[in-house]
Amino acid sequence: MKIIHISDIHLTVPGEPMGGLNPHARFAAALDHVALHHADAARVIITGDLAHWGESAAYQALSDALALRALPVRLLIGNHDDRATFLRVFPDHPVDAQGYVNHAETVNGTRLVYLDTVGTRTHAGNFGPDRLSWLESELTAHSRLRLFMHHNPMTLGLPAEDRIALIPEHRPAFHALLKRYADRIEHLHFGHVHAPISGQFHGIPFNSVPSTGNQSLPDLQETVWLKGAPMAPAYHVILVQSGQTTIHQIPFAWDGPVAKSGTGWEDWAKPSAAE
Repeated sequence: MKIIHISDIHLTVPGEPMGGLNPHARFAAALDHVALHHADAARVIITGDLAHWGESAAYQALSDALALRALPVRLLIGNHDDRATFLRVFPDHPVDAQGYVNHAETVNGTRLVYLDTVGTRTHAGNFGPDRLSWLESELTAHSRLRLFMHHNPMTLGLPAEDRIALIPEHRPAFHALLKRYADRIEHLHFGHVHAPISGQFHGIPFNSVPSTGNQSLPDLQETVWLKGAPMAPAYHVILVQSGQTTIHQIPFAWDGPVAKSGTGWEDWAKPSAAE
């Protein structure tokens, strides 16, 4: 199974820049690249910060962009999103019994679980008891799960970024749930940090994905400011097969030269002066 992971597209009212970039052009380029090279993907999962200011026009632009391409897209929301506005533009989007944008589906024998970690007037993640019960029902009912969310549920050694991870009040219960069902969770995927970070948490491998907009510059000493730059964007291709997960980072915006070399020994051997 192939899954495309895109995150932090930060769409604006069309015509308005975001961080000096055109987020619509970058997102369109990502979708076009996926459609051209990965039309066989089972899912294209966009893990939040769909809009930068949570505006209706931005969500409508997202809807229009998706309508132009026949891709099996699944949407999550992030801290820059407005849940109510998102659901007005996407009225048929699934929600849980509490109205959160939590939903799940089984694809090729794997349970894909999409989490709503958005709080009220905060950039930090929230996932309290009312949402934990829904997640636990998924974890108890299925044996092969892959979790997708916007916020990182654990700290990452980035002091400024860790201030807007899942809030400390919600971490113990969320972490305990992950630990209890670690043998059922194949992988944890998230966005939010605008950078490729990987590791393992309670035995569960995790990965974050770069943004299609500005990228973050990881600073392991900075305690206040998030640092970013208009560096090249990327998305991830996740390959799942026979108990193995392989993740490729795709620099979809690169339009420069590409060198080709073979895999034979002679292709890498330095010519001698006598030749």
